[in-house]
Amino acid sequence: MSAPVFLADPGSLDAVADGGTYLLGGTEGRHAGVVQRRGPGERVDVVDGAGVRLVGVVGAVTADGVLVQVQRRVVEPRPQVALVLVQALAKGDRDEMAIEAATEVGVDAVVPWQAERSIVVWRGDRAAKSRARWLGTVRAAAKQSRRAHVPDVGVALDGRGLVERVRDVVAAGGAALVLHEDATEAIAAVGLPDVGECLVVVGPEGGIGDAELARLVEAGARAVRLGPHVLRTSTAGPVALALLAQRLGRWG
Repeated sequence: MSAPVFLADPGSLDAVADGGTYLLGGTEGRHAGVVQRRGPGERVDVVDGAGVRLVGVVGAVTADGVLVQVQRRVVEPRPQVALVLVQALAKGDRDEMAIEAATEVGVDAVVPWQAERSIVVWRGDRAAKSRARWLGTVRAAAKQSRRAHVPDVGVALDGRGLVERVRDVVAAGGAALVLHEDATEAIAAVGLPDVGECLVVVGPEGGIGDAELARLVEAGARAVRLGPHVLRTSTAGPVALALLAQRLGRWG
């Protein structure tokens, strides 16, 4: 059984060496020592969300947190092709369901998209609070799936912002794939980049409008289909990412 993962701040594990110790304090230390009651000798991993993983065992549980005896420090590199889910805002927390599953699948970043047909709107205080929820969602999902990398969460893009993002990614040698039920090109056969970003764009419940799709394609995106069935906005992205992860050799 894999060891539970606890999150430290990015950069806080840089000075830790094999055979050393690390004090897991704060909320994560309390969760490990008090809530989960991890005891001496139990296997634990501590990650910084940026690719560093401490593999170790609990040495002691103190008032300040859990003292971890580090067996080895591992740096997990980011993949050459970054999978980025551009998820349209959706009602009923379906967008959060999508990014949660996408994180478990292995997405490297998620970007909220205010599509033309999105019922949910992020403005003002709501935008900040909603993005904070997304940050919490990917953080929890990364821990659950034992990942050393916590996906980045971008700021919300409108239609124009997404067109610019697609244009920049394609110009840099990446790819942008827009999931669309009427597309003729299968995602299983589309060409993938060797480096850079691969954007996976998922529309809201009402789908992506014709004019909206045309602007993305004009910017360099490719419309692709997943298969014979129309999936919900909460499941389309994770399924597409799983297929792409397999093709990129992540699930070898």
